[in-house]
Amino acid sequence: MTADQVTTRQPTPTAGAPATVRASLSPSRAADFKTCPLLYRFRSIDRLPERPTVEQARGTLVHAVLERLFDLPAAGRHPDAAGDLVAPQWDRLVTEQPELAGLFPADGDPAALAEFLRSAAGLLEGYFAVEDPRRLEPAERESLISAVVDDELLIRGYLDRLDVAPDGALRVVDYKTGGAPREAFEARALFQLKFYALVLWRTRGVVPRVLRLLYLRDAEVCDYTPDADELVRFERTVVALWRAIEQATAQQDFRPRPSRLCDWCSHQALCPSFGGTPPPFPAHAASADPLLDARSRPAQPGADE
Repeated sequence: MTADQVTTRQPTPTAGAPATVRASLSPSRAADFKTCPLLYRFRSIDRLPERPTVEQARGTLVHAVLERLFDLPAAGRHPDAAGDLVAPQWDRLVTEQPELAGLFPADGDPAALAEFLRSAAGLLEGYFAVEDPRRLEPAERESLISAVVDDELLIRGYLDRLDVAPDGALRVVDYKTGGAPREAFEARALFQLKFYALVLWRTRGVVPRVLRLLYLRDAEVCDYTPDADELVRFERTVVALWRAIEQATAQQDFRPRPSRLCDWCSHQALCPSFGGTPPPFPAHAASADPLLDARSRPAQPGADE
């Protein structure tokens, strides 16, 4: 699941992490800082609330259905079975995350909820167009993975799915419920998968053979093959990114970086690029537990769906 979905999960620090670890970073928060330092501040330091959107909720629902689909016996993993999971999984998500209920209030138009559930089922059809789950037995689903880099930085995130071949080869699979990749969004998605590949390499000694993006809306598959040299360079990038975050925090200087992604930002009213003024910098920012920074938060629609 990406950082990309509506979720309230807050992972606890990894057991056995070296005492030197003093910071934590997830691919979603790292991508936020790369996209716009001020967005990182709003989400990770100010922790401003963001109301979930229908698009984000649909992505969360589809991910939940695909996770539960593999609980079924292999022969039972067919489109009708996936469709039967949609409504029960939505009911579970609303119970666990009450903020989702506001998208379709009980006194609202029942047809809107019905259409939402149908749209999620339509994305599942896209999944079956690119994979046959009857032939797959994932090693891990919705799995939290983590590694320590540079002795001080804990990097971690949730995998949608990890497949392990009989020869030990790894395939990281990430479901995307948005449309076919555009350049800016594909770069963010591959950044996320390289993040996971780095963690797996550092913890298991194996460079994943394939990083796979499944774009369900358009029934497209994007495969990428990393190598060790690339992951070494990527590790340097992640460490440099965290040092830039630390410097910005110490200087209380998180500047906006306007782009077309601003169209989906929830915080335009507080952004100087749109005539707004950010809130006072939190006094607790420097002393807050850095291990809480890896929590997932909704991502911009289209980027991480």
